[in-house]
Amino acid sequence: MGDFKLTTVEEFEAATARLLETGAKVGADSWQLRVKNQTPHCKFGEQGVCCRICSMGPCRITPKAPRGICGCDAHGIVGRNYLKFTAGGAATHSDHGREICHTLHAAAPDGAYKVKDPAKLIRIAQEWGVETEGKDIYDLAHEMAELALMEYGKPFGYQRWMSRLPEHTQKLWMDAEIAPRAIDREVASSLHMTHMGCSSKPEALVRQSIRAGLGDGWGGSMCGTEFSDVLFGTPTPIETEANLGVMNAENVNIVVHGHDPSLSEMICEYADDPEMIAYAKSLGAKGITVSGVCCTSNEVTMRRGIPMAGNFLQQENVVLTGACEAIVVDVQCIFPALGPLSKCFHTKFITTSPIAQQPDSDYIPFSVGTAAEKAKEIVKMAIDNFQNRKPELVHIPDMKQKATVGYSLEAIVKVLDGVTNSQVDVLGTTKPLLECVTSGVLRGAVAMVGCNNPKVRPDSAHIDLMKKLIANDIIIVTTGCSAQAAAKAGLMDKRAKDLCGAGLKRVCELADIPPVLHMGSCVDISRMMVLVATLAKDSGLKISQLPVVGCAPEWMSEKAVSIGNYVVGTGIDTFLGVDPYVSGSSEMAYWLTEGVRDWVEAGYTVETDIDKLCDAMIDRIEEKRAALGI
Repeated sequence: MGDFKLTTVEEFEAATARLLETGAKVGADSWQLRVKNQTPHCKFGEQGVCCRICSMGPCRITPKAPRGICGCDAHGIVGRNYLKFTAGGAATHSDHGREICHTLHAAAPDGAYKVKDPAKLIRIAQEWGVETEGKDIYDLAHEMAELALMEYGKPFGYQRWMSRLPEHTQKLWMDAEIAPRAIDREVASSLHMTHMGCSSKPEALVRQSIRAGLGDGWGGSMCGTEFSDVLFGTPTPIETEANLGVMNAENVNIVVHGHDPSLSEMICEYADDPEMIAYAKSLGAKGITVSGVCCTSNEVTMRRGIPMAGNFLQQENVVLTGACEAIVVDVQCIFPALGPLSKCFHTKFITTSPIAQQPDSDYIPFSVGTAAEKAKEIVKMAIDNFQNRKPELVHIPDMKQKATVGYSLEAIVKVLDGVTNSQVDVLGTTKPLLECVTSGVLRGAVAMVGCNNPKVRPDSAHIDLMKKLIANDIIIVTTGCSAQAAAKAGLMDKRAKDLCGAGLKRVCELADIPPVLHMGSCVDISRMMVLVATLAKDSGLKISQLPVVGCAPEWMSEKAVSIGNYVVGTGIDTFLGVDPYVSGSSEMAYWLTEGVRDWVEAGYTVETDIDKLCDAMIDRIEEKRAALGI
């Protein structure tokens, strides 16, 4: 392996401890302290048995009080809470997709946003039965944007993206009455069902939870992924770096954070502008460094190679370096703590969306119509702030790893198809991947996703699971904060192939890929769903038969619940390392782990012991292989 070595979680923690020393000098707060102040957590909340959906309560279920004032028992209360969680996540991811559709509608040849992948736009249009011959690409973009926006509120029918599924899966959904209708309808129906005096039957609440999740994964999130590719380019493998060491003490440091690429793409454009770079140099900086946190980071790294400073629980760390001129955020997963924390340093905390307004921030409203103007204003504000930096507070951990990112579905298919075929068409085929699996060279695949959660030693679950899985010839596809955990550790360096079993190592060498493939941001889990659907079609198997499982070992958000529901709903067994607040109801636990299998041929497994979680995934993959006789 030469000089290659992984960065350990212990090294992550040591770097964070040093940054917290700086924070203590200036009286800064931190999530580590706030966790202590919130411990122990409310046991009623953790079990999902507290209810406050009307003002007769709030009610909580105990052995002495087994029913709320309305008579709802623990099973109904837990079920309603779970569905509300799902609705919040489905709304959030789908609204992200809606914004991308609006951005596509505003694309113009002389505008801030352009169509960068016209071929993909044409393919999607043909998939949807839209005439493309002789049509101006921007006229087609506007037409497709309108059709996509109609998916959010159409009065009849089901999601268009369902046509990508095998017929078997489509039939399962129709038979179980979980096929997603209009995206907004599934969110609204969920909130209606959980209103006081409506549903309290666990089976019905789980059914709608799966349906709302499918409306996200096979609706809003897929719109976000596919039309982001059209606008900003379909990712292809690109080299980058990860961890806090990507920040540069001699440069103006701008950190983008959130989830919507519409803003970050413009920030990157103007940070590269020679005029802005010259201005930064005139104020004493050597240049401008843009790096990212969370899924906005994933968006710009997989298209531009912008380095990844960190994931969810490192968002405060970028400010604690004392070298961050501006942390620029859009939507989702943004700590309100960034406001008061930034005031302890010179950092500008810039919010840009009416959806995510925060106290103690500089609010610069960002819209498609003012994209260029506002992005330039933000970059200039960051440059001007360079002079306010306090050198005695600056400490950037000397810690970064190389990573290869940008494995869209198209890129994965092309790379693997190129191993066995000299001629590769635009879409290629998944058959080489199938051959690797059926021959035993690869045992299977795990789609690892999700957040960080202080209930789990941050990043440790992702990294430990990945190391054990690749050693067992199981390839990893990953998105979101899980992807960034892998990148920070070095598991997206192609040299990490030496950590693999002999079969996976051979595949990595032939295809020139790392053993952990970066597929994008959390909305891009939709890419994984299209990949398994394509594998099922190409193999003639059901999705549920493929030796593939999903895993979210450190999940924490409503979005993660929605994601889990659409991954399970698609037919992929899903393994969680954090309990989804249903332990207070044996009926809900049954429906999520076993009952849903009658509808979708998959279910959840919850195991907080990470070693046992990994063993359970490997066992499930081997069970699937045995059932297929491979």
